[in-house]
Amino acid sequence: MNSIEDWLRRPGGLAGHLRDLRRGAGFTGAELARRLSWTQSKVSKIETGKQMPTDEDLSGWLTTCDATNAAKATLTALLAEAQALHQEWRQQVRLGQSAIQRNYDQMVSKASRIRNAEIVYIPGLLQTPSYARSRIEEGVQLHGANPDEVDSATARRMLRQQVLYDTSKKFDFLVFEAALRVLLCPPLDMLVQLDRVLNITDMPHITLGVIPFGRQLSTAPQNSFLLLGDDLAIVETFIGEYMFHGEEAAAYSTVMERLANDAVYDAEARKVVERAAAELRSIT
Repeated sequence: MNSIEDWLRRPGGLAGHLRDLRRGAGFTGAELARRLSWTQSKVSKIETGKQMPTDEDLSGWLTTCDATNAAKATLTALLAEAQALHQEWRQQVRLGQSAIQRNYDQMVSKASRIRNAEIVYIPGLLQTPSYARSRIEEGVQLHGANPDEVDSATARRMLRQQVLYDTSKKFDFLVFEAALRVLLCPPLDMLVQLDRVLNITDMPHITLGVIPFGRQLSTAPQNSFLLLGDDLAIVETFIGEYMFHGEEAAAYSTVMERLANDAVYDAEARKVVERAAAELRSIT
């Protein structure tokens, strides 16, 4: 799920329900817009998940389309869930970057199995201080978090990495080769980061899978995600962070398994990392 848009237009989501309700009432998009004194573009955006309706928007839509009480209850609940998901990350940002890191500490410490698939980032638990700082500073720029907390948030992320030495836990990291090559920090810092990836994954309870460029994939990598245990999937996007449980978390688990089958491991994975480091040294 790349964004709140994907959540809104997923099968059985709010956008589809509203479109079906409008069609069931016999209205075209233009006719519904006229009755609500909206533009037709607004109706279209709501029905395609590009715009989340307000409470007032939903109320007007339900009344105009003569929705049943059951439909009203369902759609009101879907909107409330969408609003909660949208606000979750923003609320965490207001608490501060350090608070976000503490929340992760608690969730990771409770999980016996941690699985992380990353397309362009080095997994958080494998990041060096310099790389982590660059990621946290990016969060400040995108979300308006307090820049004074960058140091403490970086320190919290580093402290969390102590969990890697808990051999009662199982860690599965899956990265695309792009994550080894995209420069999200200065080149010399990236070289240190690549060395960290090679060294930390020597531990037997930690698995590193790498999906090289040119590999045929069984599943498209739509977004990165973190799986804690079997019942929690965490997906971060530009506009928020979303947590999924139950069947939705299981769907991410299935994707992880499929992508893991496309990856290389052990000596082959090391070669991909070492090749990325060698090429970076040649231009540094």
